[in-house]
Amino acid sequence: MADSPLSSIKETKNPVYIVRKFWIYLWAFWIVLVLFLLYYLRGPLKILETLTMATMFLSTLTPKFYVALTGTSSLISGLILIFEWWYFRKYGTSFIEQVSLNHLSPWLGGGDATSSEPSTPSTNNNTPQSSVPECKVWRNPLNLLRGGEYQRFTSSTGKDPLTYYDMNLSAQDHQTYFTCEADAGKQDYEIMATAWRERNPAARVSAAKEALILNPECAPALLLLAEEDASTVSEAEQLLKQALKAAEASYRKSQQNQHQGSLAEGLHRRDTNVLICVKRRLAMCARKLGKLKEAVKMFRDLTKEVTPILSMLNIHENLLEALLEMQAYADVQAVLARYDDITLPKSATICYTAALLKARAVAEKFSPDLASKRGLTPSEMSAVEAIHRAVEFNPHVPKYLLETKPLCLPPEHILKRGDSEAVAYAFFHLSHWKRVEGALHLLHCTWEGTFRMIPYPLEKGHLFYPYPSCTECADRELLPAFHEVSVYPKKELPFFILFTAGLCSFTALLALLTHHYPEPMGYIARTVINGVSLPLLYILGKLEAFCPSSLLQHLSRV
Repeated sequence: MADSPLSSIKETKNPVYIVRKFWIYLWAFWIVLVLFLLYYLRGPLKILETLTMATMFLSTLTPKFYVALTGTSSLISGLILIFEWWYFRKYGTSFIEQVSLNHLSPWLGGGDATSSEPSTPSTNNNTPQSSVPECKVWRNPLNLLRGGEYQRFTSSTGKDPLTYYDMNLSAQDHQTYFTCEADAGKQDYEIMATAWRERNPAARVSAAKEALILNPECAPALLLLAEEDASTVSEAEQLLKQALKAAEASYRKSQQNQHQGSLAEGLHRRDTNVLICVKRRLAMCARKLGKLKEAVKMFRDLTKEVTPILSMLNIHENLLEALLEMQAYADVQAVLARYDDITLPKSATICYTAALLKARAVAEKFSPDLASKRGLTPSEMSAVEAIHRAVEFNPHVPKYLLETKPLCLPPEHILKRGDSEAVAYAFFHLSHWKRVEGALHLLHCTWEGTFRMIPYPLEKGHLFYPYPSCTECADRELLPAFHEVSVYPKKELPFFILFTAGLCSFTALLALLTHHYPEPMGYIARTVINGVSLPLLYILGKLEAFCPSSLLQHLSRV
């Protein structure tokens, strides 16, 4: 839609627009002034004589000079190429482009206007808003046990599956939800407040054991030992059952006094958080040990709770995974009908589970050759659209489900629509896709068609907001170093990397040819120099004839 006259008037009155115009005129005036001075002072400066002497000097140079010149140019451009490539691999952009945009562009009046002008929200409800947060990190609903699972992987492979950034986020979560001001003066809880901040796992476990000596009913200490000290899932379950009894007793005690002040409210909130986390971990242990009905019942009970911590835990995703393991697809559809709503946040689990259920209805008899001849049936079209919707939300997942990219252990935190979320989803749901016959084949045949519907460049999305540009950096912080982070969209090489690569190759070739064939290359160099200088000398001669250097002297005499 064309801009209104009012908007154009506002743009001309914008201070940024006025400043930009001023700089453009100022630089134009400066360039014209410099050209005029050079032309006016061409006599005293002897520009023509200097150009003639330079041409004669360059034409008398030996081939060794050209070998040294081209070799040095090739070396310098090669060093610039190496640095540019390293900077691009580390930061995803060109160093020269960054310097040009951030430092040179403001001087030339080409600063980014969007950074100075307030963004106006669109009045169209279907247009994504720019105010949507792009890179919020979420707690992984299916995170593993540190002692019983992550540590076993580290012991067998020597690789650490968790990054410091990921564990630091977990420590912040623990301090937020498992501590309160009412703990002051309680030695066991003060020890646990220190334990949640410890970086060393051994120090955390030692502090939890010390707190248990002071108070055998300290639920946070039992929870920490179940997470980090238990070497198996069964041991973790036993510790969690003890923690459940202690957490329920603390919850009942604080519930009676929750309205007696802010400290009592904070204490009750902390006891509620501990109780819910213990129940959730118990349900997850039951799921891992094959007690599916027990796990589903506990997850259903937890989804009925109304507490702030549930918005962080996303327990409905645990429920979906357990129901898929039971192959209770009708119950899965009922859960999706509740949570796959336009007003609720989406996730890879929601989108890909919806796609799996629709693919299950048609995947067994789906044939791409037959579909290309007769077209897609309504049910097949619905399944393909669901796959496209899921792929648009998180394009990293299909490579893991199709096993064209290796998996690693999921992190404790994920970035929605990022590679970390794709790893976490595929790690637990790959078996569910394999169990549905033909589902992976349908995914393989259709998932790449999603990218033909998404505009390029990704200035807007098709069904969701535009894909955020910050996922790669956040995923590199969340995923271990030995995992190759999936990047979307694939970044094209910056112009300056291609330019320096071409310059390095060209100058190296010139140096090699000049070294092996000095006489022909010297002749070619002199011919090129003379050919370049001739048009310049011709233009200067015409200017001299039109406006001789003595014209101003004649005018002054008149």
